[in-house]
Amino acid sequence: MTKYHDLLYELREGRGVRGWALGVLGEIAEGRSGLTAVRHPLGFLCLPLEREGDYGVCVHIWSATVRHAGNTTSEVHCHSWDLISHVLYGRVRNVHAVVTDAARDATHRVFEVTSSPEGDLLRPTGRTVTYATGRVEEFGPGDTYTLKAGVFHSSVISDEGEAATVALGRGRPGLADLSLGPLDMPLHHVERERCDAGETVQAAVLARRSLWISNTPGG
Repeated sequence: MTKYHDLLYELREGRGVRGWALGVLGEIAEGRSGLTAVRHPLGFLCLPLEREGDYGVCVHIWSATVRHAGNTTSEVHCHSWDLISHVLYGRVRNVHAVVTDAARDATHRVFEVTSSPEGDLLRPTGRTVTYATGRVEEFGPGDTYTLKAGVFHSSVISDEGEAATVALGRGRPGLADLSLGPLDMPLHHVERERCDAGETVQAAVLARRSLWISNTPGG
């Protein structure tokens, strides 16, 4: 079985994945995994653990102590894949966006995001919209939430700025990753910046320490 299916089974059984995460982060912190973190334009460091066909598993780390990548559009986006997110520590708000097609009074343009190992190609579409904040869900350590592909949202971290999640993704054919951006922004390419080995180890050490000292219900 893949990591995705193993973790999905554990979460469905209500066992939590804290022990698994401590082991994975420990291996990375000791420099034994060969994995390198990626600075994501949505403000977190991504530890890409698995990509097998339509399935993927990552650990996302938010911290005020690490350097963030720039974002050329906005934090409001939707995935081409179904998300299952399990909070390891910290608090995460999943903020739904109510997106309405508009012409004359539009405030944002929808961009299609095509990702590759070299980075992201952001292509402006003919769709212009307005958006408002919709339902806000808040999750803490040990909580798991889901988000269907195609739902616009943003992830907001509490004022402490420290959080980590295990993200499980299952791709949905025919859908695209989308982001809301400025009306007049042209087609452009954004490189995905990989951390070096030292930064990756530092991030894993930070996350493992934070997870170890947190009181994780169900972990």
